[in-house]
Amino acid sequence: MPSNKIKWLVAAVVILLVVGLVAGYFIWHQQQQMSVLVEQFNIEKEELADEYNELSLQYEGYKFSVGNDSLVSLLENEQVKVQRLLEELRTVKATNAKRVGELKKELDLLRKIMRDYVRQIDSLNTENSQLKEENKKVNKRYQQVAATVSQLSKEKEKLTERVTLASKLETTGIQVVPLNSRGKATKRIGKAEQLAISFHIVKNITAPVGEKTVYVRIMKPDDDVLMKSRGDLFTYEGKSINYSCKRTIEYEGEEVPVTLYWNIEEYLSPGDYRIYIFADGFMIGEKAFTLSK
Repeated sequence: MPSNKIKWLVAAVVILLVVGLVAGYFIWHQQQQMSVLVEQFNIEKEELADEYNELSLQYEGYKFSVGNDSLVSLLENEQVKVQRLLEELRTVKATNAKRVGELKKELDLLRKIMRDYVRQIDSLNTENSQLKEENKKVNKRYQQVAATVSQLSKEKEKLTERVTLASKLETTGIQVVPLNSRGKATKRIGKAEQLAISFHIVKNITAPVGEKTVYVRIMKPDDDVLMKSRGDLFTYEGKSINYSCKRTIEYEGEEVPVTLYWNIEEYLSPGDYRIYIFADGFMIGEKAFTLSK
């Protein structure tokens, strides 16, 4: 091959390489510029979304400060519109500059509407402040009357409480005796067949007379309640709790002796036991006792 042709071929290759490098640089540079633009678009989109969120929160705040139902309804409608446009903004591409620009204009319009509502709210608040001033005197008189009624109610409650406490039954002479199979007292827990629980309900002329049910709870050393059935319940202080045994008596206001029996059908460990006695929704007696080997 002639030397001139070789020179031209080398020159052409060099030129192509230079053109390729220049074209590659321009393509890379354009991609870098496009990446920067996309990032700027995303930042602008996020800022616009923040502004929509802020406007939605403003609507939410004003809804709770307005007492006018019609105005609240209008605020809710505008807030729904803000939320709808916000959702659209989140789905639109950041490079869709046209739609993002339209959403910016929509935001400006919504802000103007918000300012109109704020003026209406301020006007309503001014009217309400006048009404509040007029109501202050009425409220003051009402509070005075309410305070008087409250005082009378408290005095009535205290009187009712005194009457209730005065009518509460009380017990005396509480005894718990283990009995063997022959009904004799025994000190050995292993020989005991029953626990005899006896006491006297004292005289109380203020207590309601008539039929009364007396409940006894026997607490073991581990604080479990002795019971025959989970369904053996009565009400105390608003709760249903288990009882060990019960008895119905006729109370006429005079002292009356009461005895209840617990049939021992389970193992009872030696230790300290307690009994609690209830009637008419009150606990009317308690006693601790010890069972020995």
